Amino acid sequence: MEALVAVTDDTYGEERARRLRLLLRELAERILASERSGQLLADAPELMRLLGEARSELFAWEVRSTYDTPEIAESRRIVDEAAAPPEFLPPDPEDDEPWRNSSSRSPD
Repeated sequence: MEALVAVTDDTYGEERARRLRLLLRELAERILASERSGQLLADAPELMRLLGEARSELFAWEVRSTYDTPEIAESRRIVDEAAAPPEFLPPDPEDDEPWRNSSSRSPD
């Protein structure tokens, strides 16, 4: 059986999805062929290598949704910054003019 081709494209479009499905089907067929020939355990080293390739591709596919492009990361930063309280506010928003507070005056 020919070697499985890893999906190395950095895009996550329909073409990559099609190739990942093909990779998984080829892996399944290779396992079944080893089982039919009575070589399943004897083929363990090769199957482990193929499983590793498939695992890497599945992991990349799974985490694609958490990847932020630079544009998305910048948008997220802007939203987070806008939602955060301003840094210039005094500790007590009720006391925005502490010099007018009578308790801060020195005794006459």
